[in-house]
Amino acid sequence: MNRRSGLVLAAMALCVAACGSGSSQATSASSFSTASVGKAFVSALARGDFAAAEGMEDGQMRAAAPAAHLSSIWQGFVRQYGTFDSVGAVATSSDPPNTIAIVSTQFARYLVGLRVTVDRSGEVAGLFVNSAVAAGPSASGSIPPASYVRPGSFTETDVTVGASPWALPGTLTMPTGPGPFPAVVLVAGSGPADRNESYGPNAPFRDLAWGLVSNGIAVLRYDKRTLVYARQIAADESSLTVRQETTDDAVAAIALLRGTAKVDPARVFLVGHSLGAYLAPRIAAQIPGQLRGLVLLEAPSTPLPELILAQERYLASLQSPGPSASDQLTTLAAEVALAESASLSPSTPASELPLGIPASYWLDLRSYDPLTTAAELDLPMLFSQGGRDYQVPPSELQGWEHALTDRSNVTFKTYPSMDHLLLDGSGPATPAEYSIPGHVDPQLVADIAGWINR
Repeated sequence: MNRRSGLVLAAMALCVAACGSGSSQATSASSFSTASVGKAFVSALARGDFAAAEGMEDGQMRAAAPAAHLSSIWQGFVRQYGTFDSVGAVATSSDPPNTIAIVSTQFARYLVGLRVTVDRSGEVAGLFVNSAVAAGPSASGSIPPASYVRPGSFTETDVTVGASPWALPGTLTMPTGPGPFPAVVLVAGSGPADRNESYGPNAPFRDLAWGLVSNGIAVLRYDKRTLVYARQIAADESSLTVRQETTDDAVAAIALLRGTAKVDPARVFLVGHSLGAYLAPRIAAQIPGQLRGLVLLEAPSTPLPELILAQERYLASLQSPGPSASDQLTTLAAEVALAESASLSPSTPASELPLGIPASYWLDLRSYDPLTTAAELDLPMLFSQGGRDYQVPPSELQGWEHALTDRSNVTFKTYPSMDHLLLDGSGPATPAEYSIPGHVDPQLVADIAGWINR
């Protein structure tokens, strides 16, 4: 739950940026270069001149993404992709009545293509991530498999989750042998995650898939809708809901897995991480009788706006104090208060809400109580909590423990050295450690596999 910081919660800006819809005014074309406008806009963001960047926006974009919000967006990029390095080549295309600049940017962990929409008058009408590719020789998937993986014990097949217009590419990892096997669907955290939940050199979902399949468990993982269809979602983000981001596709993945040859449909489990764990009870309640149990990895129990604010306060504590950080926290606190207030309505501007996420998203989440929903489910559940997770801190486990205190079929596990990406480390957790190559905690993999196989 962006990351997003990163893939996880702090990167929940689902098309990853503020999105103006573009101007449709019928003005005559001005003598400007789309490539120059796009490059100048991204360069202003990169050097921290957010006032200059705001001055390049059209009226609608300026209302959605003023300087303070552009600052938050850029900091989200840095948390997710690493320290900014440079602006590279710019490609242009037509998207009548506008033009598009795809600005290649180099961050420490990713090569990112930023899509800048430029209207007929040469003003910036939209911004979002067009592509993000793990950079360098340490790119996700290039480090050797974990020691708990048995490479010759499984096969992998490309599959499609769901149907048009939201069909998603995925990977089915199947043990060798006749089956039928128990199986899991992996449901990712927030943000535009790929099927591996790739972050720099690390790929937690690939580790989980290969670790579980090495223990005789089939695994389905898939790219998120907000990654595959970022442009389409950006075009209509004012109506975006958590159902569209996560729930619908998880239900489709479960249906696909239950109908897969060699999978035992009576032993299909959902393994959710971060936002995916938060929503796991909601998904299970939507499809009664189709899941054998839930595994909730680093699951928030408090409302997500409050957790986002807590994350930002923690990140601010790692930096030298200054007026800019203080102002950003004050702004975010006001946005969180609005998102949780009775005055939030579908017409509340996204620019006034946390991370620029539209009111439709927060209203959808507000209608869901994960603790009550989980308590009403008669399903076995396994919870994991890392002791070094600053994004979903250990205190979050207490809410689940209290709600499920009398349940004999619910298990809680803690891993003192584990962070939010399910990797082991030491000392205070920081976003920088996510760029250190590693693998999902072996004890966690063993515990999940043992719990499912029991």
